[in-house]
Amino acid sequence: MKKTKSLSQFVCQNCGNNSPRWLGKCPECGSWNSYVEEKVERQKKTAKRSSASEPVAITDIGSGSEERIPTGNMELDRVLGGGFVPGSVVLVGGDPGIGKSTLALQMLNDIGREKTKRGPSGSSYLYVTGEESPTQVKMRAARTGVSSESVFVLTETSVETILDEIEKLGPEIAVIDSIQTMYTEDFGSAPGSVGQIRECTAKLMQYAKTMGTAIFLIGHVTKEGTIAGPRVLEHLVDTVLYFEGGKDHPYRILRAVKNRFGSTNEIGVFEMLDSGLREVKNPSEIFLSERPVNASGSVVTPSIEGTRPILVEIQALVSPCGFGVPRRTTIGLDNNRVSLLLAVLEKRAGLQILGQDVFMNVAGGVKIEEPAIDLAISIALVSSFLNRPVEPATIVFGEVGLAGEIRGVSQADLRLNEAMKLGFTRCVLPKINLDRLKSGDNSIALIGVDSVEKAIEAFF
Repeated sequence: MKKTKSLSQFVCQNCGNNSPRWLGKCPECGSWNSYVEEKVERQKKTAKRSSASEPVAITDIGSGSEERIPTGNMELDRVLGGGFVPGSVVLVGGDPGIGKSTLALQMLNDIGREKTKRGPSGSSYLYVTGEESPTQVKMRAARTGVSSESVFVLTETSVETILDEIEKLGPEIAVIDSIQTMYTEDFGSAPGSVGQIRECTAKLMQYAKTMGTAIFLIGHVTKEGTIAGPRVLEHLVDTVLYFEGGKDHPYRILRAVKNRFGSTNEIGVFEMLDSGLREVKNPSEIFLSERPVNASGSVVTPSIEGTRPILVEIQALVSPCGFGVPRRTTIGLDNNRVSLLLAVLEKRAGLQILGQDVFMNVAGGVKIEEPAIDLAISIALVSSFLNRPVEPATIVFGEVGLAGEIRGVSQADLRLNEAMKLGFTRCVLPKINLDRLKSGDNSIALIGVDSVEKAIEAFF
């Protein structure tokens, strides 16, 4: 029998950094009181060379053109890149109660129903929970309308037992809810620790790549909004999705931050109802449904998210500063970008706005980062500063440079088409984009501008 050696080390539960002794502050990520002692027993192994794998010419490797597994949910398929790739590992994170478990259960039910419509397939889908009992899962299933006979539920936390059951059942997709509750017998630390999360994910990933079963992992997030556990967890999996949106807001944004099989610019929009998550097929109409009438500081701009344009409302509130240092508060926008645009308006447009308190928000809870919304932010700030509303049927887009120039943006025709669908009749855009646009539908008036001063003149 091989001798085992007991190891004791301190591991940061935030980033996974190891230390032989306890540290108050992690030198890697800077978090305080995050080191936890982990005892690990490892067997001494003699190093030997494996002959299971040999170099192969890339021209001799098969293309692996396997069909994706569509989920039956257009928004989820959009974020995944067309559906699940067999053998892929997908990790989704989000705040507690935001709808991760509901999304996973509804997803399995939709896939099962789609397969049944096409005829008897014999496919099965497994939902593994380490946090709830089968009765609790059934209650959620009854509330959300999950009734597919091909969906199976397993209550287990041992990865070895889970893999045995997956091998017996042979499901196309297996959901693990959540990865923080799982443990492997090969690692001696407690479930939820950095070592356990890393080892469990590695075992599941190895099985998925070997057997072709798609694995859907649900992960908890820290107070900073990142998935709990080491960063290596995100490197192991193929796709990382994040659920955005507050629990007090009905809309949820599913965003891909990593995707080996698709674009990371796509987002999916869902609405949380009593009956579960419902996909929003026209996000622009939803985001603009509660837009105030004749209110200053409100501007609509088209933003490209992946392959589709979405119209969002930029809101600004500029008020006199009551203290010595003006406040800058932004939600859904880059705070540094807003500060830069304020300086451009002060220097190039002659507005005394830097000394004002500024509050900005993107209605609907979505986050926008592309520079094409610079002009909309600027016009919203000027509108609130002058207390003069922008015409409701007007959209604005364009990038603003430090010299006050308006630079062109990509896919201007897609942005205009989305605006015309929703009845907008006027658009202020970069002059260079106006010159490049083909003459077409005249239902929307186009105004080209090449500087911030001319853009302000076009509105006020």
